[in-house]
Amino acid sequence: MKVAVTGAAGFVGTNLVERLVADGHDVVAVDRVSPAHCLDHPHVTWRRADVFDQDALAEAFAGVDTVYHLVAMITLKQADDLAWRVNTAGVAATARAALAAGVRRFVHCSSIHSFDQYTDSGTVDETSARSDDPALPVYDRSKWAGEQELRKVIADGLDAVICNPTGVYGPVDHGLSRINGMLRDGAQGKVPLFPEGSFDLVDVRDVAIGLTLAAEHGVTGENYLLGGEQVRIFDAMRTVAGLCGRFRALAAIPLPVIKAIVPVAEPISRLFGSDLVSRASISALLAQPTVDITKATEHLGYRPRSSSRTLADLVAFLAESGQMGSARPSSGAPFTPVLPDSPAITPV
Repeated sequence: MKVAVTGAAGFVGTNLVERLVADGHDVVAVDRVSPAHCLDHPHVTWRRADVFDQDALAEAFAGVDTVYHLVAMITLKQADDLAWRVNTAGVAATARAALAAGVRRFVHCSSIHSFDQYTDSGTVDETSARSDDPALPVYDRSKWAGEQELRKVIADGLDAVICNPTGVYGPVDHGLSRINGMLRDGAQGKVPLFPEGSFDLVDVRDVAIGLTLAAEHGVTGENYLLGGEQVRIFDAMRTVAGLCGRFRALAAIPLPVIKAIVPVAEPISRLFGSDLVSRASISALLAQPTVDITKATEHLGYRPRSSSRTLADLVAFLAESGQMGSARPSSGAPFTPVLPDSPAITPV
């Protein structure tokens, strides 16, 4: 089958393209860039196209059965005009191009952030409130607005489904993503203290498989949360440091303390061009919702792997890819790297 992936050079895109090739598909990999780590394979054709160029996208989608739309701009800022445009108008343009090209199915990779995680229910599922509060960070609001743009095209005849991954981490990542970058620092023994808090984290390889399951089994217009496991981030930092025989974080900083210093620390962080210390980043840790993935497990056959397995695989990948510096897993590290084609999902 011929399929297309937008944002194919990104973190999720890299893993999805590898998954699709392993499943025997011919892949049109669409991105604005072609970095050195892009998969060079006879069944992968790279096409350069901008997410707003509807005509170029429609041309790239010619003869394609399924389009996976992954392009997004992730930010922790409260407002960002480019992120809003990419995450809304970019979705609309790509969906319109897919409709014009006559693709059979469109799979949109949205985010847990399109659901309001800061409600008092403590649990997020596909029926939860959406991120339409103007006080929410721009990423949250734009991901929900992007889904609304897609629904307009569904109403015009596009067969599309929506997947909502939680916090994505794990191999393969040549970036690194924010979460993987923090874990790499922890594995190197560079993090003596870390904020308290937990978040549902999902292996990027499970996201890739979940997207393909949605393409095969998903119902038009439906959302599917792709979660993994609720992980206390401080514990994850200590785990990866232990795997490398490095200094482990000593203590978790209480969230009320972090919350108190954010008003002072956030402007300083912005001066250095970073959004890591922000109301959005702290709010995500404060919310700590339980993510209910029952719909994906029962309807798609989705089965995410454990966080311990992902952390071990991530450390092995970072070491093997030269992204760990001098840190290496200690000889007694209790893990075995998992091969990329090892099955973690049993489809229904």
